[in-house]
Amino acid sequence: MRNGSRFYCQTAPIGFNLYDNEEKLRLKTTYQTREEAEGECQRLNLERLQSVLSERESVTAL
Repeated sequence: MRNGSRFYCQTAPIGFNLYDNEEKLRLKTTYQTREEAEGECQRLNLERLQSVLSERESVTAL
């Protein structure tokens, strides 16, 4: 039989985060559902892809 008190550490709030592999950091926004996080991830990836493609087009135009 154990005698003593128990304590529980506080964990991070439940939710979903995004991680930036290039910058090696977790983005601060937390999403309540996986679908929200996946949608934002796809939006950010598309935004970055369009940025890279436009940079390539501007370089090849020169």
